[in-house]
Amino acid sequence: MSNIGTKIYGWLDERYDLTALVEFGKKKTVPIHRESVWYYFGGLSLFLFMVQVMSGVLLLLYYRPGADQAYESVKFIVTNVEFGWLVRAIHSWSANLMIFAAFIHMFSVYFTKAYRKPRELTWITGMIMFFLAMGFGFSGYLLPWNELAFFATKVGTDIVGVVPGIGEFLMKVLRGGDDVTGATLSRFFGFHIALLPAIFSAFLGLHLMLVQKLGMSTPIEYEKADNSNLKTMPFFPNFMLRDALLWLIVLNVLAILAVFFPFGIGPLHWPLGLKADPFAPAPAGIQPEWYFMFMFQTLKMIPGKVLFIEGELLGIFAFGAAGLAWTLVPFWDKKSARGEKNKLINILGIAAIAFIILMTAIGWL
Repeated sequence: MSNIGTKIYGWLDERYDLTALVEFGKKKTVPIHRESVWYYFGGLSLFLFMVQVMSGVLLLLYYRPGADQAYESVKFIVTNVEFGWLVRAIHSWSANLMIFAAFIHMFSVYFTKAYRKPRELTWITGMIMFFLAMGFGFSGYLLPWNELAFFATKVGTDIVGVVPGIGEFLMKVLRGGDDVTGATLSRFFGFHIALLPAIFSAFLGLHLMLVQKLGMSTPIEYEKADNSNLKTMPFFPNFMLRDALLWLIVLNVLAILAVFFPFGIGPLHWPLGLKADPFAPAPAGIQPEWYFMFMFQTLKMIPGKVLFIEGELLGIFAFGAAGLAWTLVPFWDKKSARGEKNKLINILGIAAIAFIILMTAIGWL
């Protein structure tokens, strides 16, 4: 058997020069220090994205888009398809865990200043993927076409419509008309399974290429110290094996959650509920997914008018400006670019985490 494997490897190596890739993997090293644990969350986000793709493909075998059959097809998957309930649960749980891992990865990169020269584009491509992942959540939320998803989508697209000038146009583009209808469902289905994955995959390929080209960033305090004492490990196989072990642990956690809590638990829940009815009154306590909760709750708490500006519009502009500033942090954090410690960056990061947790907790409670 090993002889067959050697022949196959030799055949491939002769044509695609696999030995060069193996040698590159052996030469590539990963720094070892107190913050090394944060390196693994990028790979974990990638693993959960792959779980999303595989479970999503399985769901596509039975899912039927359209206002007249989407709800029925999801109900059929959950109740009639063998292990269909499990695949849906894995898809839902992996989506939430992927966003959570992406949050951790983003903040760890931010606090370790890993976005500084020459990794500015690595940070920006990562941020674009983070926003796209949240777009996955928003577009996928409507696909079961149940009551909760229908009205939550209506509220979400209403918020987009508040933006002056282009808001109404964007709302119609998202909805496929003036109201949330079957056309909206068809559009969100297309966004969820085709447009967003295509864009995400392109940025993912670029992001991984940049990571491989530039390697893992070392925190400023270790760069300024005597680098001769900084330990490293080979990327292949040492780091890859540790990465694979974490993937295996998370896969087990994902399986346990999907088996014992197939419809979620606590604030994280996705019951099928009732089919969407545009003429029915909105159910009480409509809430978005947890990763949108802090924005939703903030917009609820802003007064209707702040001076002469609509409160909701002010909140949208504030979040847009904050997101843009956060994405462009490599270009305005001049201190970190020079290899100096920047306490302001840490204060802003801690304030952002505290704000997100506080608003999310208030929204849930």
